[in-house]
Amino acid sequence: MKKSIFLLILLNFTTIYSQKNTSFWTPSDTLHKPRRNALIISETAIASGSLLALDKLWYSEYPRSRFQLTNDNKQWKQMDKMGHLMTSYYVGKVGIELLNWSGVSKKNQLIYGATAGFTFLTAVEILDGFSEEWGFSLGDIAANAAGTGLLVGQELIWKEQRIIVKYSFHQTKYSKIRPELLGENFMEQSIKDYNGQTYWLSANIWSFSKESNFPKWINIALGYGAEGMLGVSNSLNNIISPKPFRQFYISLDVDLSKIFLPSADASKSIIKCAVCPFLSRKGFSSTKSIEHSKSLSCNISITK
Repeated sequence: MKKSIFLLILLNFTTIYSQKNTSFWTPSDTLHKPRRNALIISETAIASGSLLALDKLWYSEYPRSRFQLTNDNKQWKQMDKMGHLMTSYYVGKVGIELLNWSGVSKKNQLIYGATAGFTFLTAVEILDGFSEEWGFSLGDIAANAAGTGLLVGQELIWKEQRIIVKYSFHQTKYSKIRPELLGENFMEQSIKDYNGQTYWLSANIWSFSKESNFPKWINIALGYGAEGMLGVSNSLNNIISPKPFRQFYISLDVDLSKIFLPSADASKSIIKCAVCPFLSRKGFSSTKSIEHSKSLSCNISITK
């Protein structure tokens, strides 16, 4: 449920920003106060409304408690932390691009725009802290900070995003065993079923050697996933075989924003996020069982 709301927030920002009126959405060379003020009001309203919706639609279903910490770092093979990293990265990226559209200085784009994801997710984490069911997770905060750090670090070093976060999904057998937790249809499963999710760091090769003739649209991607998980407890996961295991991937990738360019920078961000590396789920594993793959990627599976 919470992940669904995060996704809707991200789509809200980018849908509004990627309209066809290209002249209106052309970034301003100087500070455009009406744009900046409109952004402040709209983003405050969206963030406040989203937190209120979370409180009423999600947290109200669970008992309240005094503020508490929780350690969930070992759950879901850290796949939930990857989701936090990606959400923080992209909300911050859209924040930068919206402030750039308003003519805000680069320094303030990084201070106020890039940190939007971390700020919002920290507010959600505080709500978690007052819920008896959840608790404030320092691991989640660290993942949020990592996503923002990846964004800001590249802007400071390269003044562009050469390495971006991506996501891919395939349906698994595990959702059929626990559909109430892992999802009953494709849309629910793509959000809830960590077994089918893969998170990627995709690097644009040409951006590291811009004087070369290397194709601008070819990336190299490293992926992380996990399978065999029915829940957070070991007793649930032990009823299936094999036990939960991590998977690591390497693949070529296509950056469609380098092939066709929509008018708005924020829509490019979503295109980059949605494009999946060459689809392959099998390669070689630490258990030494080898399956041949018909695509250009391979994966390493580690059972622990």
